[in-house]
Amino acid sequence: MYLLKKQIEKKLNKDLFIRPLLEADQIGELTVDFRLGYDFLVSVQGREPFIDASLNNAETSRHTGNFFHKTRRRPGETFLLHPSQTILATSLEYVKLPSDVLLILNMRSSYSRLGLMISTIIQPGYCGCISIELTNANKNPINLTVGARVFQGRFLQLDGVTNYFSTERKYICSVRPQLSAVTTDSDLELLHNYFLKNNG
Repeated sequence: MYLLKKQIEKKLNKDLFIRPLLEADQIGELTVDFRLGYDFLVSVQGREPFIDASLNNAETSRHTGNFFHKTRRRPGETFLLHPSQTILATSLEYVKLPSDVLLILNMRSSYSRLGLMISTIIQPGYCGCISIELTNANKNPINLTVGARVFQGRFLQLDGVTNYFSTERKYICSVRPQLSAVTTDSDLELLHNYFLKNNG
């Protein structure tokens, strides 16, 4: 069941925290608007031919961090997102979710109509600024304003309290964008060992 405005407002500052809420109308009938934060990790074309999302190569120059550049803007400044470019960003707001609420984040329709795409789910119990993977699917660059209400979230009430803190999480309590930690996945270690065993 998705939480409605009155249910969201009832939970605020009790077991659900969103700060700062700069305008009262950020909370809609079914969604909450979130603003584009001011820290970015920008994908750049490096010398290497690909990002290595495996453990089968020892070349550290192909690791994720070498393909992203850190930059920061002030609220009100703009950020130019080029066609087919992906950036890692965060929400301006810091959130803390209760252990029985899931947050699904989408573009606000005004921005999705420009060709901007995200796909983000925030697990119950999460705290921190919301990590956002934002891609420009348009053929034209799009100039975004830092601090603008670009995203919106729907809160999904789960049946019963989940115990997500019983397992280790990769991304939690961050206030700046974080690089992909794909190479820490346990299945890659198993596949790497299998690869070495069968390929000497």
